[in-house]
Amino acid sequence: MATHAEHREAPHRGRRGRWVFLGFAAIAALLFFSEHRAHALGLLPWLLLAACPLLHLFMHGGHGHGHGGAGSEQSDRERRP
Repeated sequence: MATHAEHREAPHRGRRGRWVFLGFAAIAALLFFSEHRAHALGLLPWLLLAACPLLHLFMHGGHGHGHGGAGSEQSDRERRP
């Protein structure tokens, strides 16, 4: 059974493990990018073009588009006393 002192040290081990993982992930990303730079940079224009419709779809949810427009039932109800 674990003692009280061991329970207090557990978050420190988790933080250290997270930093080690982030370090390895950063090194792996750097090596991957350096080996595949031509492919990655060649895809950037296409990723930018693909981001446009995706942003359009996901970002218009907060504007209220299609909710209570000029001819909808909701706006007619709001005009009535």
